[in-house]
Amino acid sequence: MICFCNVWVFGLTNGRTYTKISKIPPREIALVLGTSPKMRSGKSNPYFTKRMDATALLYHHGKIKKIIVSGEKSKGYNEPGAMKNYLINQEGVPEDIIVEDPKGFNTYKSILRCKDVYKKKNVIIVSQGYHNLRALFFARNNDMNALGFDAQDVTKPESFYRNQTREILARVIAVVYFILGVSPD
Repeated sequence: MICFCNVWVFGLTNGRTYTKISKIPPREIALVLGTSPKMRSGKSNPYFTKRMDATALLYHHGKIKKIIVSGEKSKGYNEPGAMKNYLINQEGVPEDIIVEDPKGFNTYKSILRCKDVYKKKNVIIVSQGYHNLRALFFARNNDMNALGFDAQDVTKPESFYRNQTREILARVIAVVYFILGVSPD
């Protein structure tokens, strides 16, 4: 079951993820999936900074014209606000092209809100490669013409293996929900 589900996700998303800026076709907009800007230790989260670097690369190479930063916003916590501030202040992206989506509480919600609330179907999804596969699975199954641009992965063994294992299981859950016709929110 685990292998079947992961093969299905890989098959549906094959050829739709990119790691090289020169290879990815342009789209009007990028959807940047949220993650915490800081780790528990208070240090900068490398997954966050790598996603922002990848997003800025898309913009500065003319691959996108607009950006949706999607993540959780709750009392004392604001992923979209942190992403927008980082892109403006650290990456030189103009403020007026960035839209904050404060209700992207999970990958599925971010994908659906991009399509249903912001009316965007032809997008480049920005996250790490292991995460982009599941995001593209959701997007493709919701009639979106999405591509994935893989932010550089973090190579610390403890986080790499934890995230890879978590994502293998998350893909299984995504496929089961899809087969059952249930929303994973």
